[in-house]
Amino acid sequence: MSHPSASTPAPGSVLRRVITSPEFPAPIAPYSPAIQAGQTLYISGQLGVNPATGELVEGGVAKEAEQALINLGALLRVAGVDYANVVKVTVLLADINDFQTVNQIYAKYFPRDPPARVAYQVGALPKGGRIEIEATAVVGNIRTE
Repeated sequence: MSHPSASTPAPGSVLRRVITSPEFPAPIAPYSPAIQAGQTLYISGQLGVNPATGELVEGGVAKEAEQALINLGALLRVAGVDYANVVKVTVLLADINDFQTVNQIYAKYFPRDPPARVAYQVGALPKGGRIEIEATAVVGNIRTE
């Protein structure tokens, strides 16, 4: 039985690639920053971490939310898409009272037809963060109705 070469995908196979960027902070645990599987991009939770230092940005939840969304954007760009390709977001908050503050920052990145979203208050986040944002995006051209 012959096996397809590495350059010839098997029928029905799905592309799976790891997405990372020098603009993205190094992972703090054994996970990939993002995985593209077919036309779906799964982005791991983003903290408000400065990629240059690996530390949380100072300034509270608003600054952390801004940096988390910037980090998310860096991964989207590497995958060849942007914020308009995001279809689902999960927001984890250390304090649900920060919900309105985060919404003000979030709205700047998703001004029209924002993705589906859920937000939860959690017991704690890595590095003592105030917010973590994960997302799912579609890779390819987006058409809206």
